[in-house]
Amino acid sequence: MVKIPSPRRLFRSRSRSTSSSAGSSADICAMVAEHERIEWEVRPGGMLVQKRRSPEEDAAAADAILVRVSTGCQWHDVSIDATATFGDLKVMLSLVTGLWPREQRLLYRGKERDDCEHLHMVGVQDKDKVLLLEDPAVKERKLRSTTLAQLMGVPCHSFIEV
Repeated sequence: MVKIPSPRRLFRSRSRSTSSSAGSSADICAMVAEHERIEWEVRPGGMLVQKRRSPEEDAAAADAILVRVSTGCQWHDVSIDATATFGDLKVMLSLVTGLWPREQRLLYRGKERDDCEHLHMVGVQDKDKVLLLEDPAVKERKLRSTTLAQLMGVPCHSFIEV
């Protein structure tokens, strides 16, 4: 029989100088134990392995999460699949904000995220905050086009009088 070490042993702090560090490591162990409930099974050969999940359980595990998106002065709560990409999040935000996905920049934990990155792989969890910024290059192009449109709308004076 294989003895599996407890989570407290796995995450034991190496420095035992203060009693507060031991308390914090116990809190971390409790959080890990709560987050990852691992089920074990014994195979016919006597090997102890982690229990497999069926596809139905995997689909149930991929629940929707609520992501709070800040656009500077406004907050938007978006419900999205936990395994979705940042590109999918941009498409959903385009419906709310009116910005095209190519005009958006999403920042999570201080880094700009690519469209192909998955939310769960980066660590986005329920009720996490994501910052939405408008792309500065697109903003500049819009400003140029509006000033150009204003200049084109100004009536020109004729230089030649007949």
